[in-house]
Amino acid sequence: MSNDAAGRQTRFIVLLAALVALGPLSIDGYLPGLPALAGDLRASAAATQLTLTACLAGLAVGQLIAGPLSDTYGRRRPLLAGLALYTIASALCAVAPDVRTFVGLRLVQGIGGAFGIVIANAMVRDRTSGTRTARLFSALTLITGLAPVFAPILGGQLLHVTAWPGIFVALAVLGAAMLAASAAGLPETRSSASRQPLLAVIGQLLSDRVFTGYVLANGLVFAAMFAYISGSPFVLQEIHGLSPQQYSAVFAVNAAGLIAAAQISDRLVARAGPRVLLLAGLLGATAGGTTVLAAVLTQAPLPALLIGLFVLVSSVGLVMPNAAAQALADHGGHAGSAAALLGFNQFMIGGALAPLAGAGGATDALPMGIIVAVLPALALLTLGVLTRSMPGERARRPARHDLPGTGDRAGTSIADEPASSEPFRPFILHNAVTRRGAGRGWPAQLRWLGAGSSTT
Repeated sequence: MSNDAAGRQTRFIVLLAALVALGPLSIDGYLPGLPALAGDLRASAAATQLTLTACLAGLAVGQLIAGPLSDTYGRRRPLLAGLALYTIASALCAVAPDVRTFVGLRLVQGIGGAFGIVIANAMVRDRTSGTRTARLFSALTLITGLAPVFAPILGGQLLHVTAWPGIFVALAVLGAAMLAASAAGLPETRSSASRQPLLAVIGQLLSDRVFTGYVLANGLVFAAMFAYISGSPFVLQEIHGLSPQQYSAVFAVNAAGLIAAAQISDRLVARAGPRVLLLAGLLGATAGGTTVLAAVLTQAPLPALLIGLFVLVSSVGLVMPNAAAQALADHGGHAGSAAALLGFNQFMIGGALAPLAGAGGATDALPMGIIVAVLPALALLTLGVLTRSMPGERARRPARHDLPGTGDRAGTSIADEPASSEPFRPFILHNAVTRRGAGRGWPAQLRWLGAGSSTT
């Protein structure tokens, strides 16, 4: 690759990462200013919390709008329109006269930010396939892990020099900068437009049980992480007595684990394949969640709880990029709509189930423990049931990855190869191990999870 091509590729990835970061920055960046915001707008605690819920709802619904639009009209025009909407809504948030207006603007801000998230994911699928898609999603997951950690820190630093409206002015400036950069530097990646009716496209995607399996598995694990985010401040500070600074350190360590796992995925995906890494992530999340529940039930010392939370959150770094790559693998023609359903499912399941982590009150850790143990296990079961080959059904063949002898063909879709190519053999996980000379495959109880109707 020439220096110019490498530079263009780097700029492309940086722009996509910035688009993905808009959502977390919008959610978490203003959190340090919430008390002052409530006072200035004379809002109750419940109304103030609704400003966060409105943004999450906008991010969920906005993806369902943005994805099909980008399939129909190309990626650039909907993206630029969404960024313009985000910029305007952010600026108006800074001058909102009351909390009702502010909540409405936060909903609009979330919708605009969703365009960046879903179209960035669709652009990844437009430009790549197979393991290369998973590697690029790993890079974006790195941003997803970093942004929630640094957004409140940046917001807190801004409050040293300005009041809470200044945070939204900064978000508006960021939105305007992203609008200008995208207009100047992001090419159109959608080669042809889709004219299928929206409902027909959504129905086609949802009728694909393999796609649905990956989407649900991803959403359930994401919801477990949401439950950790919403429940851990009370569990660790109210029950175990951590100070806010100590809790922030724990949060940062867990985020670092997620980031490290995403980078490990990037390193290994060409060798192991995204499905194997996805399964490893689900097993890790299940083990971590089970450890958390056991620590709660036995009233184990704090380190046992922290270890479980670390394993749970870190495993998300393996699940998210590989689940996204697998879900979008066979839907390049409707990558925008597929990415929209993937993102919508994340926020809707997470938003619906995460509040249950606090159902027992600030001094009861059991609800959080149950949720983070059950959801990853359910995700593992969902993956096995919905993505395995059924009797008499020909399994999908995998996208090639860098196994010995594949060389430069890594990342190309096997769907583009001649029909005479060797059919995909079931029991992927068993084969992936034995091909490398391990001498024996996965335990029989797990092999069926690897018999996927999937791209590997």
